[in-house]
Amino acid sequence: MLKQYSFEKTVVQSFAANTPLALRTEDLQVFYGANHAMHDADLAFPKNQITALIGASGSGKSTYLRSLNRMNDGIATVTGKIWYHGVDINEPDVNIYEIRRHIGMVFQRPNPFAKSIRENIVYALRANGIKRKAELNERVEQSLRGAALWDEVKDNLDKSALSLSGGQQQRLCIARSIAMAPDVLLLDEPCSALDPISTVKVEETLLELQKKYSIVIVTHNMQQASRISSQCAFFHLGHVMEYAPTTTMFSNPQIPVTQDYVAGSFG
Repeated sequence: MLKQYSFEKTVVQSFAANTPLALRTEDLQVFYGANHAMHDADLAFPKNQITALIGASGSGKSTYLRSLNRMNDGIATVTGKIWYHGVDINEPDVNIYEIRRHIGMVFQRPNPFAKSIRENIVYALRANGIKRKAELNERVEQSLRGAALWDEVKDNLDKSALSLSGGQQQRLCIARSIAMAPDVLLLDEPCSALDPISTVKVEETLLELQKKYSIVIVTHNMQQASRISSQCAFFHLGHVMEYAPTTTMFSNPQIPVTQDYVAGSFG
């Protein structure tokens, strides 16, 4: 018989007033028709840190993450506020394409375009008005270096992106996102389809990228969360149950449902 947990007690950390924040949600609710998938999510994400969202399948992690750059538009009803640079980007008159320039997204499975490695990077840049060849070439090199992929592909930039390994494709997708110079990078289970060696390379890339970007990552991998994140939020059945520094979350969780999940006795 599954354990029953109370939603009345949650432990969500707050940050000092002078802590720079990349994003903050206030009373975020997500509905898929009549299904209330995300409840009352009040979370803040510090700048230039990696925050991990953990929890069982169906707990609301990806639903929440996709709301942060309006990827749920047309799929779900999202209410509440999403604060970015003092603007509630959940307002209906906000330009969602401009939002996604500033808040990039990398998905669970690598999804490079069926184009060359170079074209994967420059396609969106051209669409956003960058035409000068020298600038495009510079952006290609910078973004591939940022994704720790340059040395592996610099001599084959006109080769199909689909010829790359899975781990290389995922790092290319990261490069494609950071080529647009976002402030925030959202990643939904970016290593779930990768082998351990490729996973290590992606993790090393993210640890380096946090110097320039604020990162929110959904992961089922508890070891990954403990290795790379500074903050950790635990989701359960559409509720944020606990949010704390990662070291605290794994060493001293405050409520029974988090304790059971971290200990592996969940369910």
